[in-house]
Amino acid sequence: MSVLLEKHIVELLQERDEKAISLLYEHYGDTLYGVAKKVVRDEELAQDVLQESFVKIWKKSDSYDATKAKLFTWLFRITRNTAIDKLRSVNTKSDKEIQMDVSDVYNLGVDSIKPEFMDVRENLDKIEDKYQIVLEALFFQGMTQQEASDELGIPLGTIKSRLKIGLRELKKIYGPSMMLALLLNLL
Repeated sequence: MSVLLEKHIVELLQERDEKAISLLYEHYGDTLYGVAKKVVRDEELAQDVLQESFVKIWKKSDSYDATKAKLFTWLFRITRNTAIDKLRSVNTKSDKEIQMDVSDVYNLGVDSIKPEFMDVRENLDKIEDKYQIVLEALFFQGMTQQEASDELGIPLGTIKSRLKIGLRELKKIYGPSMMLALLLNLL
């Protein structure tokens, strides 16, 4: 990442401009997801960690000090610490949790319904097929960019380009403020 782009992102963060989150996700999302997954060793938990990390990054944006650490180092620490906290939380919860899944009364089958995705699926139809396919694979099928590349037979660079363009097209539909909420929900 260029120094100018990094400075621009830092300025946007400190101004509390929502574009910062989109740029951070675009340039650091995959790497930070990898950090989270390495710690928690579970894809779903890693996605939760990434979402929580981006929320913390947003909330703590005024605490970033470029004289103390590079932007990536700061992002890495937040993500790693969030992953460690999540792992501890899950381990503690599972030790104390009452096993309710033994009874069918609590097994309502609604876990797979995610209302925040229902509208997105409808709006995916409004963008070109080549972007729909990539967004579908990455967000709804939970593939990594490399897995999507392998599965779809599309070069990794093209996957990344189509992801960026697809997100840009969704941003036109949702607007910048809704895009932040959407990205945080999809992560």
